[in-house]
Amino acid sequence: MHGLDFLRGLIDGSIPHHPTSRTLGFTVTDAREGFAEVTLEVQEFHSNAVGSVHGGVLATLFDTAMGFAVSSTLSAGVGYTTLDLQVRYLRPVQPGHVVRVHGFCEHSGRRTATARGEARDEQGRLLATGSTTCMILS
Repeated sequence: MHGLDFLRGLIDGSIPHHPTSRTLGFTVTDAREGFAEVTLEVQEFHSNAVGSVHGGVLATLFDTAMGFAVSSTLSAGVGYTTLDLQVRYLRPVQPGHVVRVHGFCEHSGRRTATARGEARDEQGRLLATGSTTCMILS
């Protein structure tokens, strides 16, 4: 299945979300070639010891959104895996807010792909940014 068709199946519910997204409670809410959006309504259980969202939760959202942005450019039978992931946290995220992470594929080559991401709250404020390099598995 083409990567974009897979993402559309996640959005329309014909393909179930993976265990990590079900556990953390996020979903893929938009996708087109080179772009994917994941959305999370932040709950108390996402919090760290000081009461804001744990950085690992946001990193998971970035890894998913940017990876799916890469996936949306790939042909059927071609996979990918994350080689590196960088997240820069700009402001704290509190329970009760909705976070949308947008992934944008910047380059999709024969062996590697790169993507960047942005996390924003419901008012459009930038919460964090990210970048990744993925290895293409064909």
